[in-house]
Order: sequence, then structure tokens, then C-alpha cells
Amino acid sequence: MFRWAIIFLIIAIVAGFLGFGGIAGTAAWAAKLVFGVAVVLVVLSLIFGRNVPRV
Repeated sequence: MFRWAIIFLIIAIVAGFLGFGGIAGTAAWAAKLVFGVAVVLVVLSLIFGRNVPRV
């Protein structure tokens, strides 16, 4: 999922450099959204993903 965030970030940078402001803004927003979702999923998997038997 972090890969998608990086891809959208690169698209936003290239589009901004070429002068496509609307596309750059949308791609930057998508990159932030995907990155936020990925961080939340990583934190949740760290909290709930442990299967350690309690003695």
C-alpha cells in the first residue's frame, strides 16, 4: 500500500512540474489518503495481529 502512495506522490510531482495543477492536487490528495490508510492498517496489525499464547 505504501507503494501506491509513492506512485501517487510521483505522479503529483511530475504533474505539478508540467503545470497540471488539478491533476497534481488530486494525485497529492490520493497519496495522502492511501498513506494514511496504510499507517492505520500497520498500527492495527501491530496491535491485533499478535497470536502469542498467554501462560
